[in-house]
Amino acid sequence: LIHKIYFIQLKNRKNYTASTKTKSEVSGGGRKPWRQKGTGQARAGSSRSPLWVGGGVSFGPQPHIVSKKANKKEKRLAIYLAFKLKKNFTHLVDEKSLFFEKPSTKKLANFLKEFHFPKDKHILLLLSEKSKMLVLSSLNIPHVSVSEIKNLGLAQLLKADFILISKTASNIIEKNHG
Repeated sequence: LIHKIYFIQLKNRKNYTASTKTKSEVSGGGRKPWRQKGTGQARAGSSRSPLWVGGGVSFGPQPHIVSKKANKKEKRLAIYLAFKLKKNFTHLVDEKSLFFEKPSTKKLANFLKEFHFPKDKHILLLLSEKSKMLVLSSLNIPHVSVSEIKNLGLAQLLKADFILISKTASNIIEKNHG
């Protein structure tokens, strides 16, 4: 289920922007290159035919939207199961300790040092409501991301090696997903 929801979210995020011009979209080619009969050449109606150099592309890629739907209950269950998988790497924190008056990367770095996380591991901070100061504080620290619990995606959870979750956010997860 986690795999299914994860790939649906990846697919929906993807933009299909490759584009080619068809025979009708290429400029020129309004006049018939030569008359229909009597030249010995194959008949031709336009110099922008896909057979000609400088002509349009037949069946080339066009921009399109691909969206696949996942059921709400399946999404919730997938997030809940992902939390279960990451249970050993989840730490509860007090939300008040993560609210700063002004952005301070040093304060956040010192706060994270208390947990003795390995250097190149991805850390996800989950809060009940997003703090702009905390987001600004985390921008200069590599492998640290901050998310609000209502905007939490499955990909974020799976990418994170360690999760710091506030107690209020934990209650919201239990209420909504558990």
